[in-house]
Amino acid sequence: MLVLDHIAVAATDLATGTQAVEAKLGLTLQPGGQHPHMGTHNRLMSLGPDYLEVIAIDPEGATPAQPRWFDLDRFTGAPRATTWICRCDDLEAALAHAPPGTGRPWDLARADLRWRMGVPEDGILPFDGLFPALIQWQGTAHPAPRLTDLGARLVGLTLFSPQASALRAALAPLVTDARISVVEAPLPRMEARIATPNGEVVL
Repeated sequence: MLVLDHIAVAATDLATGTQAVEAKLGLTLQPGGQHPHMGTHNRLMSLGPDYLEVIAIDPEGATPAQPRWFDLDRFTGAPRATTWICRCDDLEAALAHAPPGTGRPWDLARADLRWRMGVPEDGILPFDGLFPALIQWQGTAHPAPRLTDLGARLVGLTLFSPQASALRAALAPLVTDARISVVEAPLPRMEARIATPNGEVVL
């Protein structure tokens, strides 16, 4: 089974994404770091057992040999939740049960964090990016316990898809999380509902 690990909010640049999310949530993001293999960087916020990252292309980073994860090379518009990431204990097994195109394993690192992740060769996850990215953390280090708990919690993740039935079928044997719902819609998009001390917010 897969467990929701974190939510990614994409942005055209990290400063814009940080400002937009902080203004909406009324909370302050914490420093993240750089991802040298993907040429991206991020900032983070605790969601209790989960966390949120704002991620963007790092203008000082190297360009990878393939499209970046989370479809960031094609991202435009306002900062918004675009990807959810689920952790597993065996990445190869999880990828074998996932739809084609979920990715091939990459060994990745940032500071003392080590993880393996399925990265699609075209940068686009199945179901127009609505299927979760798969991650397997190495060792005991994980971002969530290191972040200051500001009282924010993910209370709902809605996946709007023109392929809602097929997406539900793909997720059913892999994820059981009452916070996740799939809704039929003409265009694919995602909404993350977050409860904060200032009220509930949708990203």
